[in-house]
Amino acid sequence: MSESIEGLNVGAHFLDRLSADQLAQVQAAGRTFPVRQGAMVFNQGEQHDGIFVIRRGQVRVYYTAPSGREITLAYWTPGHFIGGPEISGGGVHMWSGVAIEDCEITALPSASLQKLLVQMPAFALALIDGLIAKGKCYSSMAQILGTRSVIERLAQYLLNLSELYGIADGDTVIINRKVTHDQIAAMVGSTRQWVTMMLKRFQMKHIIGIEDSIIRIKRVDRLEAILFKD
Repeated sequence: MSESIEGLNVGAHFLDRLSADQLAQVQAAGRTFPVRQGAMVFNQGEQHDGIFVIRRGQVRVYYTAPSGREITLAYWTPGHFIGGPEISGGGVHMWSGVAIEDCEITALPSASLQKLLVQMPAFALALIDGLIAKGKCYSSMAQILGTRSVIERLAQYLLNLSELYGIADGDTVIINRKVTHDQIAAMVGSTRQWVTMMLKRFQMKHIIGIEDSIIRIKRVDRLEAILFKD
């Protein structure tokens, strides 16, 4: 989640600086395999041994607290790599990644990564680009969690969805992506019960409408007013 969608997908292009031959070398150094919807790509606490490049599909990365409560860190799309922050192996995964739709993943083991970094400076620079993009993403999320109230985070999340997946329909915006109350709760750092209550309140105030799990934003200005009430 971010206060702006600008730059959210920059990290998906981290390999764009490579030539076709260099990109082929990177892909040859890894192992590509399918991951079915709902299957884990990696698990928090497991031994770390490299990174994963998403070639198709979408992966939710999340942290699970000792209490069992989860918070979603990001939804990563094709072109992004996941499995950091370690890249050279050692240690354990700090969070988990689950496929939220059928995916195709290329795993780059630590040994292969180290060879590529030494032998291909362009790849080293590309990986730095990807790490910078992720650093900005997680910094933005930390800022929002630390400075925004839960209701402000919910308003921001709905606005982000409208910008990313919104389709204009007269005076309303249809969010062309189904999201569950559990997913929203994990993203804004709250509970499903609170999200359900607040969405009902937003509906009563005619800020949004929900039909067959599809969210319609009727008053973008009212959501913006929650964020900029001062």
